[in-house]
Amino acid sequence: MIYGKYFSNFLVKQNFSSSKLYLTNLTRNSSMTTKSVELNSFSRRKKSNTDIGWILLVLPISAFGLGTWQVKRKIWKENLIEELKSKTKLPALDFPENEKELTNLEYRRIKVVGKFDHSKELYLGPRSCLIDGGAENSNGLFSGSGSTNSGYYVITPFKLSDRPYSILVNRGWVSMKNKNPASRVSGQVAGEIELEGVVRLTESRPQFVTKNVADSRFWAYRDLEAMSKLVDCEPIMIDAVAESSVPGGPIGGQTNISLRNEHVSYIITW
Repeated sequence: MIYGKYFSNFLVKQNFSSSKLYLTNLTRNSSMTTKSVELNSFSRRKKSNTDIGWILLVLPISAFGLGTWQVKRKIWKENLIEELKSKTKLPALDFPENEKELTNLEYRRIKVVGKFDHSKELYLGPRSCLIDGGAENSNGLFSGSGSTNSGYYVITPFKLSDRPYSILVNRGWVSMKNKNPASRVSGQVAGEIELEGVVRLTESRPQFVTKNVADSRFWAYRDLEAMSKLVDCEPIMIDAVAESSVPGGPIGGQTNISLRNEHVSYIITW
């Protein structure tokens, strides 16, 4: 009986010691887990703050770089526009022996001799009338000749006297009501003439502009291949200079020297 009592007390003490040890280990493990969670949370916050810091550093540097690039692009484009304008004021060249050279002469003046074929007129537009390369104001600077803000460029085949073919000449701008040749008979120049014009190349379809209709007399943009095929000409075009204008005829000098220039707004944005 005495041994049984001692053995029973021993088991109780052992169980108590084991429970105490288990609770101690559990508490220690719980404490370590809490510390681990806290360390991981701190690490994530530190990484997040570091990422935000990098973003805040990179954004202004990138914006400054883009703004500087836009300034350079703006200056480049303005210089290019001035260069093109200066080309149109250089002395006129003779029509080159090899017409393929014209691809390198856009915006240069050339001299041609020949006759218009008014029976094959084409119309490019609608367009505003240009004065010195800019659109006419809303009051109509040519109100005396029936000018308004909207009209067409008259594109007429021109048979060269010294070549076996014709080219296209943009004679200039007419208002909507003068689009019909019958309304401007006095301006339909007859006979052989000498003419100066600015070389123009074909253009791609501008964004949001309707497609050209190949067999139509009316064109939305300058497609020299298709236009010349319709009236049996070479795909060569010149814009008649302002000095070519005649009373009652189209207003010459309709060479629009402008490039899309939105760099100022981009600079402000960046």
